[in-house]
Amino acid sequence: MSLVRLLCRHKTALGFSVLSFFAVVLLYLAKCTSENLNPPPQGLPRHGPPYHHHVPGPQTPEKMFSTFLAVLIASGPKYTERRSIIRSTWLSRASAHGGALWCRFVIGTAGLGEEEAASLEMEQRRHGDLLLLPDLRDSYENLTSKLLLMYAWLDQHLDYKFVLKADDDTFARLDVLLEELKAQEPRRYYWGFFSGRGRVKSAGKWKESSWVLCDYYLPYALGGGYVLSWDLVRYLSLTKDYLAQWQSEDVSLGTWLAPLEVRRVHDPRFDTEYKSRGCNNKYIVTHKQSIEDMLEKHQTLAKDGRLCKEEVKLRLSYIYDWGVPPSQCCQRKDGIP
Repeated sequence: MSLVRLLCRHKTALGFSVLSFFAVVLLYLAKCTSENLNPPPQGLPRHGPPYHHHVPGPQTPEKMFSTFLAVLIASGPKYTERRSIIRSTWLSRASAHGGALWCRFVIGTAGLGEEEAASLEMEQRRHGDLLLLPDLRDSYENLTSKLLLMYAWLDQHLDYKFVLKADDDTFARLDVLLEELKAQEPRRYYWGFFSGRGRVKSAGKWKESSWVLCDYYLPYALGGGYVLSWDLVRYLSLTKDYLAQWQSEDVSLGTWLAPLEVRRVHDPRFDTEYKSRGCNNKYIVTHKQSIEDMLEKHQTLAKDGRLCKEEVKLRLSYIYDWGVPPSQCCQRKDGIP
């Protein structure tokens, strides 16, 4: 009886105690449920198959993709057929390498008419492999600006080790490039076919009115195809507002990288001059290819495992001599691919 009187006398305090206990239990359960429903953020989802190799570049939440080798193919709004043939030839097995390859055609879209814009939009919906630059009017005069813009985009959106820059009249052996790049340190690497004795053009399409550095261009890799490591692209992205731009985007790149401590690797298997040297089974990048040339190379590779139906030499090649002044660098000789 005394217990009942005691409970009645202190019922208010007892009620508060019970309510407090249940409140604590409910808060605990709510916290556990919240943590299960909302796991810690893992960053933005990656589109396409993930690539799990360590990428040396800084990891940031804004990066949308991860890969080993990025392939950027400079194209123009009207070159639909060229892009189509590349997709069906040397890009056709890109997916077989899993996430090790990430490939895009780069096109400026500023000032396009409705018909051209609609055509690109349809192509993008169908293939999803266009990198469109809305602030760039795609023209020969803007090629250097285009190069900087596409490298800045790459630096901001991709984790990768190397990038191959090519044109839409280039044929590339992606399997060979991947295999050889795996053995390379992805830092300060500039791989292609170099020129060091190009005289500055004073007239015509290639005229360089603002060039004042010397009577020759500084050594540069010819732009039909070359490879850069991620850190050099990062450097270009960070300094783009301070870089002078010249008519030739290849000359511009060589000049921008000239004062840096870079491994410049000249490789005659890059047939990337303004005119093809012919067909050699050792070539891994070949410029100035027609649609028919690409089809023939692709079919010969698939059938016979070699690039050329018949090897043909149209011009002599050279090994770059880094031990002499650039004007004496490049003596063409027989016996070089």
